[in-house]
Amino acid sequence: MKGPLLKPGEGLSLSPKPGRSGFFSYLRTISYYIHIALATVVLGLWGLLTQLRKGLHGANHVASVWVSYILRAARWHMGVAVEVRGTPPRAGEDVLIAAKHQSFLDILAIACAAERRAFVMKREIMRVPIMGWYAREVGSIPIDRSKGRDAMGQIVSAARSRMATDDGLGHLIIYPEGTRTRPGEHRPYKHGVGTIHLETGLPVYPVAVNCGLFWPKRGIPVASGRAVIEFLPTMKAEPGETRDSFIRRLQDTIETRSDALMTEAGFRGKT
Repeated sequence: MKGPLLKPGEGLSLSPKPGRSGFFSYLRTISYYIHIALATVVLGLWGLLTQLRKGLHGANHVASVWVSYILRAARWHMGVAVEVRGTPPRAGEDVLIAAKHQSFLDILAIACAAERRAFVMKREIMRVPIMGWYAREVGSIPIDRSKGRDAMGQIVSAARSRMATDDGLGHLIIYPEGTRTRPGEHRPYKHGVGTIHLETGLPVYPVAVNCGLFWPKRGIPVASGRAVIEFLPTMKAEPGETRDSFIRRLQDTIETRSDALMTEAGFRGKT
């Protein structure tokens, strides 16, 4: 394993199916969380002292170092790594990434693969010390759900404004289900990614995952093995296609491939 993420054909010593969880799995997972909490403080303070004066590029560098370290630590502590399939967006592209969301592991993996990552996230999260500060600095867009329909207009406006800057928008990551889901669980997709796509014309990268089989929604215990995220071919609305029709196609694409990845990892039904 050379990098924080595996390419197809790497990490073959890791099982494509989740390992069994037991008492020691809990201990390894707890030690991991203690480790990354300390690492987050150290790297966050290092970044504040040395990188944030460099603006977006400095904040993005700190985020890259942090995500890479956290993924490597997951391999050290718990024996879990992530294989990336498909083609992630190039660093200079402005795109939307619409991903299945099952656990903290897929957040880390997608953020590592998408080098100019930013998120649409709850406003409250951006107030969290260190992580929230960097989320804001790399260009994440807060959503204020109390604003109702006006919130989406603010997100579209923010995306357009950033597209017009020299740095661009980057890779805006959106979870269409709006929350983490358990393996086998399918929730209706929210319209946000479709609205942003139709209003901006940005291509959409669908991402399928099976990470929830290894790293559960509640975060403990984590099973060993080789999880997968897969960047699927980009999607755009057809001429005259409605937002709802586009969302249905996007949902079918992501859910069908995510189900296939989970079947490949030995999943046979709802947990």
